[in-house]
Amino acid sequence: MSRSLFSFKFVFFFSLSLAASYTVTSTPTFYSFRKLKLRSSSASPSVPKASAADFLSLLGPPQQALAVNSQEARQLRSCFKFLVPFSPCYQTPNRRSLSSKLSDDRRSINEENELIWWPPAPVMELARLAVDSGGDTASIQRTLDPTVVPVPDIEGSKEDRCELTRIPYGRLFINEEINSYLESLFEMIVARGPGVGLNVSLSRFDFFHGHVFLARDSGRLGILFHAKEYPAYDKEVFPCNMGYCQIGTNVSYDDSMNLHNILWLAPLASNSSNEWLAPGVLVVQDARPTGVIYKDLIPEYVQIARTLYEDDFGDVAFDVNYLNTGGEPPKFQIFIC
Repeated sequence: MSRSLFSFKFVFFFSLSLAASYTVTSTPTFYSFRKLKLRSSSASPSVPKASAADFLSLLGPPQQALAVNSQEARQLRSCFKFLVPFSPCYQTPNRRSLSSKLSDDRRSINEENELIWWPPAPVMELARLAVDSGGDTASIQRTLDPTVVPVPDIEGSKEDRCELTRIPYGRLFINEEINSYLESLFEMIVARGPGVGLNVSLSRFDFFHGHVFLARDSGRLGILFHAKEYPAYDKEVFPCNMGYCQIGTNVSYDDSMNLHNILWLAPLASNSSNEWLAPGVLVVQDARPTGVIYKDLIPEYVQIARTLYEDDFGDVAFDVNYLNTGGEPPKFQIFIC
């Protein structure tokens, strides 16, 4: 009896000794591996992982851009394809009205650029409200007209049981010039896109919506547009079943999928003075598989679609949709959902 008890105690102690021995020997092994990695990193410094905040900083005033790691900044900038020239030091607002046109009823290229750099007054006021509210999305939502407009059948979507919008009705801004400005953004992206390799069409399968957000650090107002929304299923190159809205699509999956995230940023206001720190921006984000946006900003589970997410950039206020409500020629209409 006593010998049996002694044996049990011995086995128990021996087991604990083994466990302790394993812990002692395995711990240095782990730390040695970590130190090895750190040594190799110190010999060849790795670039910090890029973030959406870094992305926004590079598109802000110079002092913000300088805070981004230089190598990371260089890699991010290589993925920027500007639809309107980037002018971070343009400090004098020259606000154009959307009614400003030339004698041939077309705006000049420079006038269109200025509509991005320094939008009409109501859009500037919206941008300042976003900053002054501390990035409160409710402050922007309160500028919408409470009247709701049902979303009609869009290009046969109802027959396909496709729901294009988050909710079945939309609203508009109380100020009509803001609605017109949103329309002009969609139209400008389509018109200028081919100049940087972005070939999109206003269609329920391709380009029809964006996500309005307020950047978390600065409150800056922005829209992340998504194009190439419903590419055709292909068992080899795009084996993704995207549901009813993919039925009847004419959008092929090809290299243009690298260029379907488009970012608009309103001018950046100071929250302590009437100063404007940076003009507006309109840029396409190149998500080619060899670039830093693809590697660092696009989640692995959507890399085949190369999609950036709006909530990485800030707090989302609502979606803005520009939909073909029918007619000949087609009539497009804004629905804010």
